[in-house]
Amino acid sequence: MPTDLKKKREILFSKFPPGQVPEAADDLQRLEAVAVEPKYEKRSLDVAYELTDHTLRELDEHLVDKGYHLDNTLMTKLTRALIYYVEETQLHNIGAPEKRLKRSAQEAYVKAWEHHPHGDHDDTPPEWREYK
Repeated sequence: MPTDLKKKREILFSKFPPGQVPEAADDLQRLEAVAVEPKYEKRSLDVAYELTDHTLRELDEHLVDKGYHLDNTLMTKLTRALIYYVEETQLHNIGAPEKRLKRSAQEAYVKAWEHHPHGDHDDTPPEWREYK
């Protein structure tokens, strides 16, 4: 497997609320195949992972879902967007299967599909369909 699939990234947190770094570090360390190193003075976490196991987008979304506030300065947003794009492209180029949606998101799509008319559903009354 190519070594460029080993990623080392920095996740920056906003100033408020204070004290997010140690809690977020504990949270991410519970995930499999993620190495985390807190950088308290920079309000950030250094994370290392294999691209086939995790992506930065997945880790960021995990933290946001847990209620953490990531840094949203323009430079950080641009850097984050570029990394997301590069990682998605790398995964696509190596033919990695797409990650499944989160269970709750997938269930939302299933529920919407069940309530949406599909298949051979036709609102035309039967007598009009048989009209000759």
